[in-house]
Amino acid sequence: MEFPQSKELGFGITCIDANYIRPGLACFYFMEEAGEYAVIETGTSLSFANLCRVMQSRAFAPEQVRYVIPTHVHLDHAGGAGTMMAAFPEARLLIHPRGAPHMADPQRLVESSEGVYGAQRFRELYGEITPVDPERMVIMQDGDKVSLGGRQLEVRHTRGHANHHFCVWDARSSGWFSGDMFGISYPWFRFVDGDYVMPATTPTQFDPEAYIASLELLESYGPRRIYLTHYGELDYTPEKTQQLIQQLLVYAELATTYAADHGALVKALSDYSIERVREIDSHHPDEELRELLAFDADLNAQGLRAWRQRLSRA
Repeated sequence: MEFPQSKELGFGITCIDANYIRPGLACFYFMEEAGEYAVIETGTSLSFANLCRVMQSRAFAPEQVRYVIPTHVHLDHAGGAGTMMAAFPEARLLIHPRGAPHMADPQRLVESSEGVYGAQRFRELYGEITPVDPERMVIMQDGDKVSLGGRQLEVRHTRGHANHHFCVWDARSSGWFSGDMFGISYPWFRFVDGDYVMPATTPTQFDPEAYIASLELLESYGPRRIYLTHYGELDYTPEKTQQLIQQLLVYAELATTYAADHGALVKALSDYSIERVREIDSHHPDEELRELLAFDADLNAQGLRAWRQRLSRA
């Protein structure tokens, strides 16, 4: 399956592949309004090359980019922030209050990821993570708004995946730039008869009650579309919110049952997800689906077990 490096979505929005692990896994967005531009999410520093290709096809100056907006500081969403801020001298980084310190000094983020991947693999995945001058940051409180060429963008804090997460509401497109808050729906999970969307419960701050409250907040705006980071534009329906909530409730039950056995929890999450996919599509063999789910089932299991451990300590 091949994926374009960029895709025009209408409303002045371009989806750009982030060059993260494999095509179709992560993306970010380039928005234009009245000669002003914003980058929503950044991918990694290695993602910048694809943005440059889009920029080369358009006649505008780097000084016209007003905002760089990562939804949270996980490195597949914010790892390229320093690179982009260096390239766009007039831009301001819009950031959650809890994420700002990590953008000014990303060393803890780097050390944590290097501990997981090792230094060499980290560089292959994320490239160079550079700090952002705090003087160029705008701390976004819940409900704060900014104007892009007269187009209003509103930020809402959305806990559940990470405590430093916000989503960006674009009234013009009736769409949410949801980061990881509306889950994951890769291109290979978009079927003729519907879309499979799974929650993102990755470490270390997963909170099911907060996650559900955030989903209900997003729903209250009456969105028509969701701009996922993993991956691309998703047609919104209230049923998708309810499906995510139901999955979160089952995830919590599975995490309780298999809290002591990571492998068993990964298998249980994969089995359950395959059942959900089967409700939409019956053509893909189970083993193919299990392979497609493996990466996120493992990450989700890590987050669920971390949540259970916090509960046990409390």
